[in-house]
Amino acid sequence: MAGGTPVSRTQSVFAVLGAFFITNALVAEMIGSKLIYVGSTSWRLGPFGPFAMSVGVVLWPVVFVTTDLVNEFFGRRGVRRLTFLCASMIAYAFVVLFLTMKVPSTSFSGVDDASYNKVFGGSRWIMVGSLTAFMISQFVDVVVFHLLRRRTGSRMIWLRSTGSTVVSQLIDSVVVLWIGLALPLHWSATQFANVAIPNYLVKLVIALCMTPVIYLGHWIVEKYLGHSVAEALAEDAALDRTADVTPLRVVAVDRAEL
Repeated sequence: MAGGTPVSRTQSVFAVLGAFFITNALVAEMIGSKLIYVGSTSWRLGPFGPFAMSVGVVLWPVVFVTTDLVNEFFGRRGVRRLTFLCASMIAYAFVVLFLTMKVPSTSFSGVDDASYNKVFGGSRWIMVGSLTAFMISQFVDVVVFHLLRRRTGSRMIWLRSTGSTVVSQLIDSVVVLWIGLALPLHWSATQFANVAIPNYLVKLVIALCMTPVIYLGHWIVEKYLGHSVAEALAEDAALDRTADVTPLRVVAVDRAEL
């Protein structure tokens, strides 16, 4: 296969998806403490409103779409590997932020201690909530995805991808906001609802709008790996046989070409 063997190309796909997965998750954590209004400040629904959301919301559907692509071609073990790696990187970032907040800034620093601590101190709570929500929602996503995969086979990619995202993002939205913002900021139930409802709905809309991106991702992977290799990956992932990022049948194809 020109441009690389099936094994090296498969590992490259896993590496690129993993990098995209971790980067989007980490950036979402860092910016998650900033809230913005959704629509007009005069919008109300009974006792609820005005509605707000975290700016990090826009990146989480990307994370879950990437999860579904990893799930499709590398199975539960691939998602589990990336989930633990991503959680470790988020925890590492948490430690770095904590330590840097303890070091006083210089008198000529462009960012004083109060500003730095206000921004990144809030991010620390978001990270604690997100780590909890992330682990729970990722594993729920995997379970729902594979339940739908068994029922639909290789058909209806949109159903298993969107269906798993709808459930997992509901859990993620509630848990992360409760631990990351509601508890440390002492929100009332109404304040929590004013943020949790639009957070989830915006995630849901973005996830639905990204359905064509899922098919595009499948097409790119298949084009890059070749139909037979991509199909072998997907079949092994569906049967939960992926012991590594490269299934045995791909290794067999690679050796046959040597």
